[in-house]
Amino acid sequence: MTTQGNRTPEPGVLRHEIVLERYRYILQQIHAINENVYRFLALYQAIATALVGGALALFVGYRKWGIEASVAQGGVIGLLSLTSVVAAFTVLLIVVGAFSWLDYRNEECDIAEEFVGADFRERPRPGNLLRWYETYVVLFIVVSLATMWMFAAVFVLPAMK
Repeated sequence: MTTQGNRTPEPGVLRHEIVLERYRYILQQIHAINENVYRFLALYQAIATALVGGALALFVGYRKWGIEASVAQGGVIGLLSLTSVVAAFTVLLIVVGAFSWLDYRNEECDIAEEFVGADFRERPRPGNLLRWYETYVVLFIVVSLATMWMFAAVFVLPAMK
């Protein structure tokens, strides 16, 4: 028995509605993954700026504060090491996000092929790595971290004697 306002849809219609909801969810997840990269970059920049600022403050003020040079050097190395951990975690989150994005895009293509046609949307190719902004965000993080360590090794640590 069904009531007029609570009618059960046909099995084919129900399947299409479920698939449509899944498709919407996939598109929402792809959008969220794309936005997360910028959030991760902003967090890295904020935390790295604070940590490197602390290292530079230690470099400039260790004599005035009466801290021994070896302790100040250890502090600078510690702060840069902590910055490296933050950078590694940020890169990890971005790389995992890229793999999730690939998975969601392939699932999107599967649904589109079944309901729209095989030529509706081309599958993602990892060979397009140079076109992904995630690649350049990861490169930025790696290059900025390498620059910080090089600057510390060449200029900061030798000057702390």
